[in-house]
Amino acid sequence: MKVTLLGTGSPLPDPSRAGPSTLVRAEGSTILVDCGRGVLMRLAGAGVLPPMLDAVLVTHLHSDHLTDLNDVITTHWVMSLEPQPLRVFGPPGLAGVVDATLAALSLDIGYRIAHHDTLTSPPQVDVTEVEPDDGFAVGSVRVRVGATDHRPVEPTVAYRIEDGEKSVVLGGDGVPCEALDELCHGAHAYVQTVIREDLVRAIPVDRLQDILGYHSSVEQAAQTAARAGVRTLVLTHYVPAMPSGAEAEWRALAAAHFDGPIVLGDDLTELEV
Repeated sequence: MKVTLLGTGSPLPDPSRAGPSTLVRAEGSTILVDCGRGVLMRLAGAGVLPPMLDAVLVTHLHSDHLTDLNDVITTHWVMSLEPQPLRVFGPPGLAGVVDATLAALSLDIGYRIAHHDTLTSPPQVDVTEVEPDDGFAVGSVRVRVGATDHRPVEPTVAYRIEDGEKSVVLGGDGVPCEALDELCHGAHAYVQTVIREDLVRAIPVDRLQDILGYHSSVEQAAQTAARAGVRTLVLTHYVPAMPSGAEAEWRALAAAHFDGPIVLGDDLTELEV
């Protein structure tokens, strides 16, 4: 399997980092996890066009993880030469979000159907709302769903993607919890949103301080990886933005708690599992 950090940015606009999104590719399966701003530009950078997606997995319904879901839906539709449903999985509430997105796009959809003889029906989006302990197949891989703790955002989920003996966990946002430990147990790679608690605490803005209670710090992500016996820890969705040249500093904070390989970097950073 190959894991690509498509977007490593935060909710704040960043000229060099797209919004949260990760690509997982296995033999016969191409899966997008979350749809942060700029996701299709980064997909193109990774050599993937929307019709090549076998599924989109959504970890939770925070706006920064859904900003470009409309772009994924529309571009998948117009680039598919034959009608092709887009499979989207996520927590309860996702169906309503997709319905509202399609409603917002209704004028655009009508214009395109009126103009293109080969577009005869609106986008087909196959939404499956999932709960912890659910499982499903996407092409050649199996996906397990686990609970995460990102309260007051509820419900939120993580995904474990398994291809034979290989496994990758996409933790989404949230703080450490027993369910996440269980989902990560023995995984080959664990991808986790992280904040630098020391840097955030130094910024005297209440709204920023609020994020400390529901995101894993770099250290906490490393502790989760160590408890679960994960082989490789992958850090992403950096808050605040990780400046160029600071990778060693962030890695050292994690290495104090986890002695395996630690991957972090710019958008389009790749890991072979």
